[in-house]
Amino acid sequence: MVGEQGRVTGTVGPGLVGEVIVRVRGGAEAFLAYAMEEGERLERGTVVVIVEYQPPRTVYVAAAYG
Repeated sequence: MVGEQGRVTGTVGPGLVGEVIVRVRGGAEAFLAYAMEEGERLERGTVVVIVEYQPPRTVYVAAAYG
């Protein structure tokens, strides 16, 4: 899971629990998402990389580009 890319479907940011869609096992699954960098805000549509995974459905993400 760590190192996989996904797309933000619910804004990730301070005080928010965001959502990311990630391709898993030939399909797509939604995960609760938090920004890896404190204070960072990631808007819907942003491509992210998973930096940390906490089972069963929580990921910490960073912007994949930029």
